[in-house]
Amino acid sequence: MEYLSPFGVGFIAAFLGLLAPSMLNMTSAKTSLEKGKKQGLLFAAGAASVVIIQAFIAVYFADLIKPEIVQTLQTVAIFVLLALAYFFYSQAKKEFKAEGKDKKGSSYIVGLGMSALNMLAIPFYLVASKGSGISLVPPYSYIFVIGAALGAFTIFAIYASFAEVIAKKAAFIAKNINYILAGLFVVLAIVTAIKVLTA
Repeated sequence: MEYLSPFGVGFIAAFLGLLAPSMLNMTSAKTSLEKGKKQGLLFAAGAASVVIIQAFIAVYFADLIKPEIVQTLQTVAIFVLLALAYFFYSQAKKEFKAEGKDKKGSSYIVGLGMSALNMLAIPFYLVASKGSGISLVPPYSYIFVIGAALGAFTIFAIYASFAEVIAKKAAFIAKNINYILAGLFVVLAIVTAIKVLTA
């Protein structure tokens, strides 16, 4: 039972933190739509793999990460998010094709790369772990990390698994998913900019 608490905190933090439509889970759905469910799950696995590193850094350096470092990460995140917004907006100009399952490229690697660009993940897991009051010494810190990774994979996998439902019953979302992603990135960039300016 003593190990259940850090696992549960990590799982719930990642699951709820990624529950709303965002860069990663919407891309997971997009990958599933364009390349098939298997590739969507591979993207989910890649994105969740990076969460292991992000959550580990958060708990390992919990007492060393200074506010200035967090602010620097947030500033960099603004430009990254705006760049991604432009990318998906430009992609939206291309005709949506559900039969795009033959596109090349490793979905797992793409998941790794996009998740690594999430500059807000480390501060998020830092706050989640310290704010919960759980012990951050091994093995509890490791269990928190495992819980966070599984929580992230679960929500990414849900988006990937329901992508076909989105395509069949929510045609608007399916056909405009790149616009939706671009809009989400812009909103995230604005929110991040406000946080930096008001810090």
